[in-house]
Amino acid sequence: MNQLILTADQQDCLQELINVAMGQASDQLARYLDTFVHLKVPSIEQVSSEHLSQSLHQEEQAVAVVSQGFFGYEGIRGEALLVYQPKDSDRLADLLGYEPDELSVEEQIIDLSSILTTTFLNVFASQIDNQMSYSAPRLLASSQSSISEHIEQQQFTWDAALKVKITYQVTDYSFNCDMILLIPSAAIINITTVIDRILEAF
Repeated sequence: MNQLILTADQQDCLQELINVAMGQASDQLARYLDTFVHLKVPSIEQVSSEHLSQSLHQEEQAVAVVSQGFFGYEGIRGEALLVYQPKDSDRLADLLGYEPDELSVEEQIIDLSSILTTTFLNVFASQIDNQMSYSAPRLLASSQSSISEHIEQQQFTWDAALKVKITYQVTDYSFNCDMILLIPSAAIINITTVIDRILEAF
């Protein structure tokens, strides 16, 4: 296994990049929904290949998971998962302002997921002078095995991965969803190279 190790300075820099990007995504979501969006402190952890599936275990009760691949310059790439819990599934139409039967719940979920994923990653990319492209969002079955199998089928080597989890809470609707970014080891090595350039500039 290729063990990933971020220095304290690298982790602090990455945390700040994530904070700025999730703040912008939260603001975009708040404007889109015309309500306040609360953010929890994101979690960042390094997981090995044998623990990647286990780390997704808590998502198996989700009502829906939307996955979208992202690809940038300098070998920066990964998979973004948007996770929705059963108690929130009936609030999506109200959140997005759709009329009854205008769009299916699945289409609504994909709509919201695309906004959050692309806004977050575009801001993250702009901070490191990069640019992202995306695969089409895909609605997954919410079982742990389905999520794990989907991740393993990606064209990445998951020897180790960086897992970033961000929770968005929409207070007016008592609604929340989680964004989970999974970045494979080779891409993390490339990101740390970019982070080192940023650190050297200061």
